[in-house]
Amino acid sequence: MKLTVVGGGSTYTPELIDGFARLRDTLPVAELVLVDPDAERLELVGGLARRIFARQGHGGKIVTTADLDAGVEGADAVLLQLRVGGQAARQQDETWPLECGCVGQETTGAGGLAKALRTVPVVLDIAERVRRGNSRAWIIDFTNPVGVVTRALLHAGHRAVGLCNVAIGLQRKFADRLGVTPRDVHLAHVGLNHLTWETAVRLGGPEGENVLPKLLAEHGDAIADDLRLPRALLDRLGVVPSYYLRYFYAHDEVVRELRTKPSRAEEVARMERELLTMYGDPALDEKPALLAKRGGAYYSEAAVDLAAALLSGGGSPYQVVNTLNRGTLPFLADDAVIEVQAAVGPAGPAPLPVPEVDPLYAGLIVNVTAYEELALQAALRGGRDRVFRALLAHPLIGQYDYAETLTDRLIAHNREHLAWA
Repeated sequence: MKLTVVGGGSTYTPELIDGFARLRDTLPVAELVLVDPDAERLELVGGLARRIFARQGHGGKIVTTADLDAGVEGADAVLLQLRVGGQAARQQDETWPLECGCVGQETTGAGGLAKALRTVPVVLDIAERVRRGNSRAWIIDFTNPVGVVTRALLHAGHRAVGLCNVAIGLQRKFADRLGVTPRDVHLAHVGLNHLTWETAVRLGGPEGENVLPKLLAEHGDAIADDLRLPRALLDRLGVVPSYYLRYFYAHDEVVRELRTKPSRAEEVARMERELLTMYGDPALDEKPALLAKRGGAYYSEAAVDLAAALLSGGGSPYQVVNTLNRGTLPFLADDAVIEVQAAVGPAGPAPLPVPEVDPLYAGLIVNVTAYEELALQAALRGGRDRVFRALLAHPLIGQYDYAETLTDRLIAHNREHLAWA
C-alpha cells in the first residue's frame, strides 16, 4: 500500500508518522511518500520520520520528494495538509479582520475566506494530478477550511473525504470521563466543519444508551472550561457545541481577547522553529512532547482509521467525516458538504440518519452553508463582487460596510495568491 502526504514538511507530520507506526496492523503501509516544496523542512521531517519507523520496528519505506507528480503516482490514498502562504499568511488572516471589529481566525469569518481563496485553486490542481497518477486514489483532506475545500473536491468529481480532529478529540475526552474506551463512545455529531454540536453521546454504537445528560450533570464544569463557554449555556442547550461555536456565541468577547494577546500564528511560528530544531537532532526518534501543543491532537489516529476504512474496509465502522449531504439534513441541498457520523468503507462514506435538528442549530447551519457556497464561487471564479457577497453572507460579518472594508483588505493582503486580483 502506498500513501502520499502532500505538505509532508509540516511540523504536524511526525504525529502522523507515529500513528502509521503504532497502528500498522490497521493500516499496513509499504511506502509512505512525503511531498513538500521546502527542501530544508522536508529533510528534517523526513529524517525524523525514518527514525520513528525504525524505533517502532515498521518495515515501510519513507520517500521524500519535491516532485508532486512522482509523489502521487500510483498512490492508493493522498493526504492533504498544506498551508498556502504559510504562517505569514495565517498571521494576516488573524490580524486584519480585527481592525474592523470582526474575529480574526484562519478557518471562519473573513480570515477563513482568505484561506479558502488561496487554497482551493491549489488543492484542485493537486487533485487533478492525483487523478492522473491513479484515478482510483482516495483524497483525504485535512487542509482548512475543510468544509469549503472538500466541497470543491467533491463538486469537481474527485474521490475525496474531509477530515477534522474536533470529533475524535471530544470522543477521547468523553471516554476518559466516562471510564470507557474511545471505541465505546459514539457521538451524535451534526453540522458543518467547525460548526457542530454533539446532540447525544451513546455507549456501544448508534443505538446505545445516551449518556450525554450524565456527562453534563457530572462533568459540565470541565466541559464548559474546555470550550470556554459558560456552564449555564451548556445546561440550557443540553448539547455540547464544538469550541469553534464560541466565535458565534461570544463573538464580541473573543474579539476583545484577540486584540490583547499575540496571535495564534505567532505562537505557532515560534513553536515550529523550536520543533524543526528538535527534528534535526539525529538522536531524536520519537515525536517530541512539544508537538502536542502544536494542534491537531489525535489527527494521526483519525487519519489512519479513515484511510484503513476507505482502502481495506478496516478501521472503525463509524467515523465522523465531511461528505455530501445527499438528503441527510433535509433543510440543505444534496450537494452541500456536512460533517456527521458515517459508515465508511471502500465505496466511501454513507452518512447515518440524523434526527430532526433543532431550529436553533439548523438556522445557523443553513446560513453558513450559503456562505460556503458563495466562498467556493469566489475561490473558483474570483472577482471583488463575489468576495463581497461571501463576506456579507457570513453571520460573523453580515453588515455591508464591514463587508466592503474587509473585501478591500482581503484582496490587498492576498493579491500575490489571487490570479484574478
